Amino acid sequence: MTRYRVLAAVALVAGFLLVYFVWATEANPTSAYHFKLGLDLAGGTELVYSADTSQTPASERSDALGALQGVIERRVNLFGVAEPLVQTEQASTLSGTTEDRLIVDLPGVTDIKAAVAALGKTPTLDFMLATTTQIGTSTVQAFAPTGLTGRYLSSASLGFGSGATAGLSAPQVVLNFNSDGAKLFEKITSENVGRTLAIFLDGQPISEPVIKEAIPGGQAVISGNFTATGARDLVRNLNFGALPVPITLESSSAVGPTLGAAAISAGVVAGIIGFAIVALFMIAWYRLPGLIAAVALAEYLAFMLSAIKVIPITLTASGIAGLIISVGMAVDANVLIFERTKEELREGKTPREAVHIGFARAWTAIRDGHLTMLISGVILFWLGTSIVQGFALVFMLGVLASFISAVSLSRVFLLALVPEHKEGVWKFLMGSGAHNA
Repeated sequence: MTRYRVLAAVALVAGFLLVYFVWATEANPTSAYHFKLGLDLAGGTELVYSADTSQTPASERSDALGALQGVIERRVNLFGVAEPLVQTEQASTLSGTTEDRLIVDLPGVTDIKAAVAALGKTPTLDFMLATTTQIGTSTVQAFAPTGLTGRYLSSASLGFGSGATAGLSAPQVVLNFNSDGAKLFEKITSENVGRTLAIFLDGQPISEPVIKEAIPGGQAVISGNFTATGARDLVRNLNFGALPVPITLESSSAVGPTLGAAAISAGVVAGIIGFAIVALFMIAWYRLPGLIAAVALAEYLAFMLSAIKVIPITLTASGIAGLIISVGMAVDANVLIFERTKEELREGKTPREAVHIGFARAWTAIRDGHLTMLISGVILFWLGTSIVQGFALVFMLGVLASFISAVSLSRVFLLALVPEHKEGVWKFLMGSGAHNA
């Protein structure tokens, strides 16, 4: 019993420390561990862009959209917007077709114009081969896509080369491609020596160099008629991320902080009421084990809130719902254990023996139940939208924490208190409902 009492004391101290951590970090305005609130709780702006993938082969569309998402995430993070959420989706239009969309959530940014300005205009970079078509006596020049776009670009830098004016160096932009881009660039240049490989930025040609030889190594130089300022701006924009596909702003909406505060308040009230009702029921029905379950549940909540802060997890209204539901899961495991323990007490086992056997008999049901809930959470997170993913992530974390709470904390607390024999008041404390043990 001494060992369990020491473990119980350590668990209680750890619980108090977790409670203090949650309170202190939230009360300190300069703390790095404040709750990270999503758009629906903190307020902010949502921007919806349409992505033009008409010129992207179907087999590469998924990769292009993934690259687009990554580029926009880097762009938004660069401007210091806290906890942005960038996602892509396929939506149906009124005409019955589908279009690819980019959705950008910017918590804390309630000025739509400022949000659009923060995202800015990121250039679309394309390398296109010049082709000629004879129509009557006129030769028409056109440009054909090569598949080499901004999504293969890893970095851009400013350089200087010989210019048209003697004694001066002309600004140049040096492009470095990733490994896939380097292979594609070498293939294009080796197969099209003597042809013009035009460089288009946002649909406009900025340079039309002629391929003189195959260029291995994944490095290209844009040597258009740049000023130093223009070349520097281009390098900055390209390093922010050249878009693999063009995007157009379709809609924007703002969520006011008042609505977010109301959602937080409602979630907190619902959580407190739910916890109080569950705790009172457990204590009234299961007496001492119920009180221990309520204490373990409080430690479970302290651990969950601390984990949400430290990981950190962006907390949304759906995430709060997942947290509240996981409280019920934690209680469910305790009910299984206590019912098994009660059966052993009725068969004449001593309290400590009944606790050991009760936990052992409930173990498989608890394990299987939590495993199936984890599988459901993984599927929801994998296939769901951002709202569903917020729920699923907190729910899965809660399932894991409730498993530890039920199997470890409740067991340690019970074995630290229950005696070898159910005599006197212990007969009442170990009973349940209208019956004594």
